[in-house]
Amino acid sequence: MTKPVGEAPPKTELKKPERKEMVWTKEERDTLREKYGSEILVEDGSLEDVNTKHAPTDAYIIKYVHDDQVRYDLTRGTKIKLFDMYWDKFKGGIKSIEYGSGSIKPNLWGYQSTPTRKKKRKA
Repeated sequence: MTKPVGEAPPKTELKKPERKEMVWTKEERDTLREKYGSEILVEDGSLEDVNTKHAPTDAYIIKYVHDDQVRYDLTRGTKIKLFDMYWDKFKGGIKSIEYGSGSIKPNLWGYQSTPTRKKKRKA
């Protein structure tokens, strides 16, 4: 039933995740907010990654083809601006733009509460 104390179970090697090629450069990601009013939350993720509940409710799942591979992004912005953004980048590789399954209110996304200060004691 159980192994003797002296023997340890064989260790399984942890595989390093594949390093994915970034489709959007750092400069492009920095200019998305001012040019299109949008933000990429998850770039080139799996379908499970972009269907997360820990995202704002106004996020969209973009399905597109790049280098003959179907890719998924989780992106915030208006649907028209997102279409323009992906059209300008991929020239027609867009397959679908669907609502994400996030459950966080957009105005609370990225909100960090202010640290509470210690009250001074009166001496």
